[in-house]
Amino acid sequence: MSARPTPAPPARPAAPATARRRWLAQAAFETATILRHGEQLLVALVLPALALLALSLTDVPDLGPGRRIDVATAGVLTLAVVSTAFTGQAIATGFDRRHGVLRFLGVSPLGREGLLLGKLGAVGAVIALQVVGLGTMAAFLGWRPALSGVLPAVVTVVLGAAAFLALAMLLAGTVRAEGVLALANLVWVLLLGLGVLLPTDRLPDGLTALARLLPSGALGDGLRLSLVDGGWPLTSWLVLTAWAVVSGAAAARWFRWSD
Repeated sequence: MSARPTPAPPARPAAPATARRRWLAQAAFETATILRHGEQLLVALVLPALALLALSLTDVPDLGPGRRIDVATAGVLTLAVVSTAFTGQAIATGFDRRHGVLRFLGVSPLGREGLLLGKLGAVGAVIALQVVGLGTMAAFLGWRPALSGVLPAVVTVVLGAAAFLALAMLLAGTVRAEGVLALANLVWVLLLGLGVLLPTDRLPDGLTALARLLPSGALGDGLRLSLVDGGWPLTSWLVLTAWAVVSGAAAARWFRWSD
């Protein structure tokens, strides 16, 4: 009699993905979602590009001292950060919460921390693409940033993105999705004239001090000081850090993962 064949040992189950791999996968997924979403792409890239063209090719509104294209580009980069970190993320997260996506992912191996880190990574990736795209477009229009201000500008963008993302999570986690949609778009429009495209020193006296305390004014003035004058906007950094810390703490306290 022939010997019976020895059965093959059972295959070992695949090792679970590390926390880092799960975060990177979620960041890649979130980035692709933003880039495929027509409305978010419109707000994140198309509208800032149109704003850059309008501001650089006209003389209205008055942007104050400095080469107009340099001042306009700093404002448009501010707009790009606000659009991606605040408006787009608030709306997307608000509807994910309503549809139960956040509740599902929050109890998955990804976890709540991984979900938030994935969103942060996606925001950073998209903002980097925006800076490259809008910066290239501005360079063809004559933009020449102050090289000594590139490093402080990067710090300003990081702090601004953190502050606006924290505000987005606070709004998306406490207001129903339809309200988030309305409020996020309304705030986006209001901030355009409160330090985003228009420097705070061009505002009426009663609004200047208020705008400088808002994250929009701190981010816009910080980028203009860095990219136009080559300065280090320490005051703007303090304002943005305060908004990021306070908004982040409020979001951690009151964020609801489901309606």
